[in-house]
Amino acid sequence: MIGPTPAYAELQCLTNFSFLEGASHADELVARAKALGLAALGVADRNSLAGVVRAHKAAKEAGLTLLVGARLDFRDAPSVLAYPIDRAAYGRLSQLITLGRRRAEKGECALYLADLEAAAEGLVLIVVGDAPETADADVEETLRRLRAAADPARLFLAASHLQRGDDRAQLARRAALAGAAGVRLVATNDVMMHVRARRPLADVLTCIREKTTIDAAGRRLMLNGERHLKGAAEMARLFEGFEDALRASVEIVDQIAFSLDDLAYDYPSEVVGEGETPQQSLQRLTWEGAQRRYPGGAPPKVRGMVEHELQLIGELGYAPYFLTVYDLVRFARERGILCQGRGSAANSAVCYCLGVTAVDPSKLDLLFERFVSAERGEPPDIDVDFEHERREEVIQYIYAKYGRERAGMTATVIHYRARGAVREVGRAMGLSEDTVALMASQIWGWSDTASIQERLAEIGLDGRDRRLRQTVALIEQMVGF
Repeated sequence: MIGPTPAYAELQCLTNFSFLEGASHADELVARAKALGLAALGVADRNSLAGVVRAHKAAKEAGLTLLVGARLDFRDAPSVLAYPIDRAAYGRLSQLITLGRRRAEKGECALYLADLEAAAEGLVLIVVGDAPETADADVEETLRRLRAAADPARLFLAASHLQRGDDRAQLARRAALAGAAGVRLVATNDVMMHVRARRPLADVLTCIREKTTIDAAGRRLMLNGERHLKGAAEMARLFEGFEDALRASVEIVDQIAFSLDDLAYDYPSEVVGEGETPQQSLQRLTWEGAQRRYPGGAPPKVRGMVEHELQLIGELGYAPYFLTVYDLVRFARERGILCQGRGSAANSAVCYCLGVTAVDPSKLDLLFERFVSAERGEPPDIDVDFEHERREEVIQYIYAKYGRERAGMTATVIHYRARGAVREVGRAMGLSEDTVALMASQIWGWSDTASIQERLAEIGLDGRDRRLRQTVALIEQMVGF
């Protein structure tokens, strides 16, 4: 008699933020996981948390449980999936990745197993060890060291069935390794795409990463298209006889309470006047600024605006944020560094009185709630431009006053646009340099396959050619990666 299919959560999943490896966007993965009825989805990009924000947003909209984590690749040990159970553990994981990134050249990450041992508290750890060159002895040693450093109940060994021909023997070997180490086996599918049909793009990404063509890539390409999301029934069939590995995936989900919704900004206290609360400091500085702005006394309309804004800022607890921005502007102005607040901050009378902005909002009849409102549920954006030649002085002031460990710079992620996708995919597919150059120079802003084919005909390229048709389809998928 066949029993019920065990529930399953996929905990080893890359997004396209694992650059030139993950072949699906986070929202595609979430939508597919929801459609398959998975108990949860764990996103763990390589040495990065970059993909989790979009996955979190998509999961909230889809009503899917999301586990936020990262795949940590070590210089001296097999890779490990790390999932924080709470906010403190998430902070440790973030610091761990930062440590590895700062040690290495741009785009690289230098981590060692000892780094994880020191930061293992509160992390669910899943040893992967899936590289062909990884020896059983390395896996055993990694499990031994992590079992001593972490909670043994939160340590697991991953196993995958990817239709490689010897999967049953591999599962048995992994189960034996787990048993000898006193940890549980957990099933994963080592996912890098949401559906099997995305394999051609995954192969092209491999070619771009390896600087080769689809015809010359050989064994560097995947053996098959099995590394896609699969439902519980299919995973149960693949792991017949190892059902506990499926149950372990769901029990891991039950151990984790962390969500990105738990994150909130901790404002610095250095900006608060002695003996004052942040709100009292902001009120004092605002009214002092109002006297400078309006030497003859602030008009009733302005006073009403300031009082209204201060009340709302106090209710939402944003006073430290305004004080921090004021502190940076004050520093710049005292040293003659040109700076100017812009954007929706111009709606704020408080920003005007503090000297952050230069336009009197009372004369523009702007709505403050476009800048700050209880409905937004997040602090406002106060954009301040500093003159380029002296921006470094402001950065060094931030480091000196607030500490380098508490300061960070945001990074923008560049996506493939049409021309870049044409060049990269065309070369990977083995098209001639002349053809690639012609396509890249003539084509701009493609939106769908039909328009691409039409444009190819206009520039004299035969859209009926099989290799060219394949290239066109891949370019369309590549845009946005």
